[in-house]
Amino acid sequence: MAQLTPGTRFLSDVPARLDRLPWSPWHWRIVVALGVTWMLDGLEVTLVGAVAPLLARPDTLHLDDAQIGAAATAYLAGAIVGALVFGRLSDMFGRKRLFFVTLALYVAATAMTALSWSFASFATFRALTGAGIGGESSAVNSAIDELLPARVRGHADLAINGTYWLGTALGAVVTLAVVNASLVPGALAWRVAFLVGAVLGAGILLFRRHLPESPRWLLLHGYVDRADAVTRVIEKHVARHRPLPPHGPDAMLTAKGTVTFAAIARELVRRHPRRTILGMSLMIAQAFAYNGVFFTYALVLVRFYGVPAGSIGLYLVPFAIANMLGPIVLGGLFDRIGRRPMIATTYMLAGVLIAVAGAGLAGGWLTAVTQTMLWSIAFFVASAAASSAYLTVSELFPVELRGMAIALFYALGTAAGGAAAPALFGALVQTGERGRVLDAYLVGAVLMELGGIAAAVLGVPAERKSLEQIAELPR
Repeated sequence: MAQLTPGTRFLSDVPARLDRLPWSPWHWRIVVALGVTWMLDGLEVTLVGAVAPLLARPDTLHLDDAQIGAAATAYLAGAIVGALVFGRLSDMFGRKRLFFVTLALYVAATAMTALSWSFASFATFRALTGAGIGGESSAVNSAIDELLPARVRGHADLAINGTYWLGTALGAVVTLAVVNASLVPGALAWRVAFLVGAVLGAGILLFRRHLPESPRWLLLHGYVDRADAVTRVIEKHVARHRPLPPHGPDAMLTAKGTVTFAAIARELVRRHPRRTILGMSLMIAQAFAYNGVFFTYALVLVRFYGVPAGSIGLYLVPFAIANMLGPIVLGGLFDRIGRRPMIATTYMLAGVLIAVAGAGLAGGWLTAVTQTMLWSIAFFVASAAASSAYLTVSELFPVELRGMAIALFYALGTAAGGAAAPALFGALVQTGERGRVLDAYLVGAVLMELGGIAAAVLGVPAERKSLEQIAELPR
């Protein structure tokens, strides 16, 4: 099939045909096959935190605290590099190839982590695992937004990103099993924990073999006939279950091909500076607040409430469930009420709730149970806010650079917000002074408030609009 040369303008009904599709089992398969990314990320983070004490034992890898921390940093660095590399490749070579490659990398690296024999091998495999997850974030989010109908894109995207916490809940349950010496010997428990993620990922690989390339990516690279053919196959699957309504008008598009880094910079800095500032504000705020609170959650429970380390999973489960339910329950409002009011409201309300929960800790008014209840309420809202940050950066930029845009914001948020927060919060928890910990929580709360203000001022009314319409909205 012929490919149009870059710069060629043409009319296509493919975007309208995709957006008018009724929800069907085909869409559920897309959600399951691609949305598993965040579940695996949540599973990884939870398992690593849980098995960290086992890794220090002489009959395992015998790592010290500094090496365990360095391995966590390696995972984070791998995620940043993976997002940038695979985000660029997904824009160049297509979504389908990359969301298969990135998951295969995750599966292989996680399985190799279970076979680690030294600190160097463990850190290397953790970095490769992170690269797989980081690459998934850009390739998968791009494909999801480009395949789902515009009218439900917000709700679906938020719910999918919220599955991170399904992985966390699963990780907490697995943790309770693997740290139980009567079920799994301590020397093998950490290896079994990592193999769980590899087995789950391998199962999802089977689902992904039959997923289509994004018709929108094909159009923007000039493969008009292929985009039409793929869309016809999708329509055939959907029509088996639901009648297809008429589609809207054709869209005037331009074949772009692979854009240069200079073109990407112009798009982000010169054409859409407001959207760039908005994306950075939302990503950094949620990364700092989330990573700061969650990565030190176990430390707070142990140090200030005397919770045994083996019981941490019991407190993680309700926290994870609240985080998972937030995007599911509130997600529909982002499509009905609108992006700007809902993003601003969830960010600002989450900031207030985080400050209140921190004040309860500092004042000594709470128990481990009531502290968990307050965090669960706060992050029921904050989870919807954080998921909306990923939705924002994935839908506000043109198809030809969407993967790279998601990768850049993911990397910036992780580096500027995510990397700094655990170290700061951990150091303040180690002081044993509740007031110092409150200071860190207040920083996270203030950043969430600033994110809410950015959404109120710079937000884009993207609800129920096609990605092509959003790209043409005023800057």
